[in-house]
Amino acid sequence: MNAQFSFIGEIDSAIARSSPSTRAKMVRRLADLFLVNADQCTDDEIALIDDIFVRLVATIEESARALLAIRLATNAKAPPQILKALACDDAIDVASPVLIYAERLEGSTLIECAKTKSQEHLLSISRRKTLPETVTDILVDRGDPQVLLSTVQNTGARFSNAGFATLVDRSHDDDLLAINVGTRADLPPQLFEKLIEAASNTVRSKLEIEIPLDRRKIRRVVNGVATQIRTNGASLPPKYAIAQVLVQSLQKSGQLDGKKLEAFADADRYEETIAALALIANMTTDAIERKLTEDNSEFLLVLAKAAGLSWTITSSILALIGRQDRYFAGDAEQNQRAFHRLNQPTAQKILEFHRTRESAPANRPM
Repeated sequence: MNAQFSFIGEIDSAIARSSPSTRAKMVRRLADLFLVNADQCTDDEIALIDDIFVRLVATIEESARALLAIRLATNAKAPPQILKALACDDAIDVASPVLIYAERLEGSTLIECAKTKSQEHLLSISRRKTLPETVTDILVDRGDPQVLLSTVQNTGARFSNAGFATLVDRSHDDDLLAINVGTRADLPPQLFEKLIEAASNTVRSKLEIEIPLDRRKIRRVVNGVATQIRTNGASLPPKYAIAQVLVQSLQKSGQLDGKKLEAFADADRYEETIAALALIANMTTDAIERKLTEDNSEFLLVLAKAAGLSWTITSSILALIGRQDRYFAGDAEQNQRAFHRLNQPTAQKILEFHRTRESAPANRPM
């Protein structure tokens, strides 16, 4: 162990016979040494420092704990157990810096705090740079209006379908929340429609101004799409109705690109992904699903290469379809090699062959 840490072995015995002010000085000195030498600390040293921090923090006053939290929260190598102790502190001045800024804080601790701590703790959690669905599900269920609004306004927050459904239900009597939920680009179209149906005139007017063009079109044309489904039957499966409207409007506004496809795939938005692939391939959604079933990953690799998609985007789509169909996948490395071996002109010819076999007219909608 580094020489500057040689005093640590004496701290444990000194804690019991020291005054609160002395223990606070110990914490400050240990924090100083750690922050200066964090990059050189071994895992064993960090574990030992972590243990001493935890022992000390239980004996010092709130103001000293709060100062320690502020100093450790943004450190990339901050010891995990002391971060947990500070995050779970009942005093919000202590917990808040860690809950907001500590990227090293374990997800299990966030979930524990979200389930058990005060609304102030939940508000701090809602302000983190990123929030996974497992945490937002709890926030939208337990949170008060301020927590809900803060979570929805966090662009780094990700919501499950269940989480979004809860938000829509809880926004019925809260116009400000309804507007913020309605303007989230990742709100599923069917829940957007549900929100609009129950919204006040104020909310509807505000959303007409605030939401992107493609989302406004959904409300205006969804009934027409439903009519088209009833008229044309098998040409457009009902589950793709709203997805088709969304991707078509994205295309018309110049927003349907590889990044949007990747975002759909990463968010498990299967219908939107298939509808977008169908639009790109100029084939029907039914044809795309059939080719994916018949040819497994080979057809998707051809389509992606023909469309000029990157391997990163293609792998996200492969992963999404694999989550929907456990028989679809193939070896990831083999898929990647096949994708890179395939050149775009060849892929485009193969795709045209598939398109011709499906007898899809040149400008046929999905």
